[in-house]
Amino acid sequence: MKNREVVHYKQQLDDLFKKISSLPEDTEMLSHWARYLCIRVSGFLEVSVRSIYSQYSKDKAAPYVASYIEKQLSGFQNPNMEKILNVTRAFNPEWADRLESIVEGEIKDAVVSVVAIRNKIAHGDSVGITYVKMQGY
Repeated sequence: MKNREVVHYKQQLDDLFKKISSLPEDTEMLSHWARYLCIRVSGFLEVSVRSIYSQYSKDKAAPYVASYIEKQLSGFQNPNMEKILNVTRAFNPEWADRLESIVEGEIKDAVVSVVAIRNKIAHGDSVGITYVKMQGY
């Protein structure tokens, strides 16, 4: 079963990437867009984890348990791999082990990079992110 909220958010991101790719090659403007995309991708990770596990709990648990889980997940922010794996492990340690092996390498590095850059942007630091780099992530 697909999670509608995650699918919708991903479609918005895909559309945004397409729109930006058709802009004229103004390096400074694309750099601003890359920072915005970084924040949106980080938000996508956050929303996805919350939404997927909330939906799972609604499908599998009693309503009051699902409500409790949703409330606990509402505080899930700044999703680095460690936090994502911890949430996953809380639901099922085997899922966390599988997820960890699936994301090892390029995917894990991308998540770590996006979150680190997003945090720098949020704190007003200068970042050297490009649109092409964000596409890669």
